[in-house]
Order: sequence, then structure tokens, then C-alpha cells
Amino acid sequence: MVAGVACVAGDAVEQTTKSAALPTYGYTVVRTYPHDPTAFTQGLQYVDGFLYEGTGQNGQSSIRKVNLETGVVLQRRDLAKEHFGEGITVWNDEVYQLTWQSGIGFVYDRQTFAPKRTFRYTGEGWGLTRDADGLIMSDGTDTLRFVDPATFAERRRVKVTAAGAAVPRLNELEYVKGEIFANVWTTDEVARIDPATGRVTGWVDLGHLLTDRERASTDVMNGIAYDAAGDRLFVTGKWWPKLFEVRLQRR
Repeated sequence: MVAGVACVAGDAVEQTTKSAALPTYGYTVVRTYPHDPTAFTQGLQYVDGFLYEGTGQNGQSSIRKVNLETGVVLQRRDLAKEHFGEGITVWNDEVYQLTWQSGIGFVYDRQTFAPKRTFRYTGEGWGLTRDADGLIMSDGTDTLRFVDPATFAERRRVKVTAAGAAVPRLNELEYVKGEIFANVWTTDEVARIDPATGRVTGWVDLGHLLTDRERASTDVMNGIAYDAAGDRLFVTGKWWPKLFEVRLQRR
């Protein structure tokens, strides 16, 4: 969300992780790719060989189509400066983009990035992803909303818990093999969530992807994308100079 917060594991998340006695996963870096260090990454998705990325900050928010191999931005559309861009997702031939506190979202043509329509929602907009049936949205709380992509009408909500304890600050989302991966804001932790119940099934620790020197000029980890065809998981962060393909390993 807002800039300038050091990326450290939050006490609440650490306590929840320990108390939950849930599986935890580390990672192996498979490959490293360049990433635009001026991109305040808010949303990320891999579709048909390209990355689609949403960035934030007033006056700097955008949606982008990015070459994975080179990090080059192939296509871009900027938001008006009054809007702070948030999560994005691709649904069929459209790109959906949330805003943080404007209460408005935007839908664009995926090929041209031409604006098509807007939608409204209550509360804040944080992360956005999709499953086979519709869109899934986070709002910075412990709640996930499941919404209709045609109308953005809310179909249901789930509270996310680990061993009965609420898991707040759910941020960037990605749907991976039937689970929702949710980055917990200000931490390097990703919760693996059962979308039917909201229960956390495991935790992923993505700490130390960047060196201390690299981390000094960046913000928090944020940005998860999954290539279903290639079974590849990509992660990055706000103002990060690199994007990583990682393979998860249970500890």
C-alpha cells in the first residue's frame, strides 16, 4: 500500500505462523530476470507468455505488459494522478485494475489497453486475482471477496484464519493450483489459503531474495504470478530491480 515501510516479518504474522503449526515452505531460485526498479508493483500476472503488471503511487500508477526475459515494458497505460493503482488481473480479453482509496476500478481491453468501463466497491482495494468462476479481491483486512467479473457484484466473502486466528493485511493475490497465495503486507510471508474455507494451509517464507544492499533502495515484497502451463512461480516487489522464478520447498 503506502510507500516507505521496511519489509520485515510482522509480529502478528510470526505469532500466527508459530501458533498454527502449519507447513512452512522455503524456496530455491530457479532463475532471475530484470525488473523495472521504478515500478511500485501492486499486481502481477503471467498470461500467454507475458507479464501484466499494475503499479502504484499517485502520478505513477499504471498497467503494463512486460517482456519476462528482458523486463522491457512493451505496453503501458497510466492512471490519472488522483488514483493510486492497486491489484490487477486478466479476465478473458480484459484487464481489471483496483485503486487504493478511490473506491473505483477500471477495466481495459487487453490488446490495446483502451479503457472500457469502470466499477465501484466499498472500502479499499488491495489485491486482485481470478479463479475459473470469477474475481477474488483483498482489501487490506483478513477478508477476501469473491466477485462477479461482469458486474463486480459481491458473491461471497471468507475470513482468512490460521488455527482460528485472523490473518490481516492480505495484499497481492495469485490463484495457484486451487489455492490462493496472498502476500501479507510489510512481510516476506505468503499465506496459502483454501478458497472454500479461508483457512491457511501453509506459509511461504520469501525472505532474503535481494541482498541487503539491494534492499536498501526498495520497498516491500509484492507481486506473485503463476505460469500454469509451465508450472512456474514468479515473485518480485515494489521498486525491486529483479524478478525471481522460485521453486517452493517444504521445510
